[in-house]
Amino acid sequence: MAVPVYTRIVESIKEKISSGELKPGDAIDSENTLCKEFGASRMTVRKGLAILARDGYIYSIPGKGNFVKKPDLTRYTIYYDEMSNSINKVDKTQLLEVSIIMPDEKLADSLQTTRRKNLIAIRRLFFTDGNPVAYDVKYLLYHRGMPIVEKELQYATFSEILSKATPAFTLKKELTIYAQMPDDDIKYYLNIYDQLPLLVVEQKLFGKDNKPMGLGVTYYRSDYIKLQGTNQ
Repeated sequence: MAVPVYTRIVESIKEKISSGELKPGDAIDSENTLCKEFGASRMTVRKGLAILARDGYIYSIPGKGNFVKKPDLTRYTIYYDEMSNSINKVDKTQLLEVSIIMPDEKLADSLQTTRRKNLIAIRRLFFTDGNPVAYDVKYLLYHRGMPIVEKELQYATFSEILSKATPAFTLKKELTIYAQMPDDDIKYYLNIYDQLPLLVVEQKLFGKDNKPMGLGVTYYRSDYIKLQGTNQ
């Protein structure tokens, strides 16, 4: 199958940037030059340039042209699956509690709701080889008549829980990762008897209107989780 012309344009310019032929700040060929080089229409060339701009390779200055963008070496992509990471995989979950609660001020602010608005609180334990490795809490905005199927909640990831109410492709996720020492309750649930720190991952999910739909907080034993990021 023939490679689309706009893809050839993208790959050609990417190769020049990756090889060092084009450096950050250098101008790339004009649209007219690219049209002649690839025998392409202006629309096709602009489609290729739009892909390069979207992927962070170039930027445009109106009236001057397109230029190679300096790579952002401080931005990483982290793959996060609450049930699996590079050194461990959860093989069992235990549903501790599903309850309807009134949020405190901090939780209400995080979910952009009021303290009088009910939330669903879901508390679970994650296990690996019979050992508790994480204590998990999810808070969902509650609506009257909202079905709560405990069997589904026991095994589902946060995105899977919320995708019952909204299409998964419209969900946007925000992660906050930090270290924390466990309180007495978490020490009890995770069988911690010394000063083992936790790795805490907060997930906030937003719907298509960019409003929070829920907040998840997972407290991992730090000896059972390792997260990795890549810079591309």
